[in-house]
Amino acid sequence: MEIGQKVKVVRLRDRVSTAIADKLGKTGVIEGYKVTDGRGIGVVVKFDDNFSTWFFDDEIKAV
Repeated sequence: MEIGQKVKVVRLRDRVSTAIADKLGKTGVIEGYKVTDGRGIGVVVKFDDNFSTWFFDDEIKAV
């Protein structure tokens, strides 16, 4: 996945806040990457409402 690519949140691995859970099924744009706690690289996604957070690559898919 590349910066600037549109993606859709398709699943959530862990329990998350309501703000993040509300993004399930929503589309956003990749704006960067995040090194996680040893389980891989996360992808930072920014949504239309300017909210951004990171997801594991298996939680999102390209649109």
